[in-house]
Amino acid sequence: MKIDGGCHCGSITYAAEINPERVSVCHCTDCQTGSGSAFRTNVPCEKNSFRLLTGEPRIYVKTAESGNRRAQGFCADCGTPLFSTTESNREVYVLRVGSIRQRSELRPRSQGWCRSAQPWAMDLSALPRFEKQRPA
Repeated sequence: MKIDGGCHCGSITYAAEINPERVSVCHCTDCQTGSGSAFRTNVPCEKNSFRLLTGEPRIYVKTAESGNRRAQGFCADCGTPLFSTTESNREVYVLRVGSIRQRSELRPRSQGWCRSAQPWAMDLSALPRFEKQRPA
């Protein structure tokens, strides 16, 4: 599937080709902190199918619990997380689904690091819903 996306402020844009069957949710504590939320939704793509169209992401390297050093690409202007890749071998980019314009078409097929999941995040169906900003 051809997708495109970018950061919140529009400084960085990209295009890629992904397999929508590979969309997943990660509940690890790094993804919770890095997304500012309870989890992060990701989709991998091959290096040769990822193209930056505008801008240049800033890179932050984080050592994961596994010991792998992950390069995190984000917009230095607005802070939007865009992707991660292994620092030493950038053959696969893991795109942040929230930065993809077609995100409503990318339903997660699996979830990992569930031992770190926030218990309340596993079922939000009972919460009241508001179609726009919650009333004051």
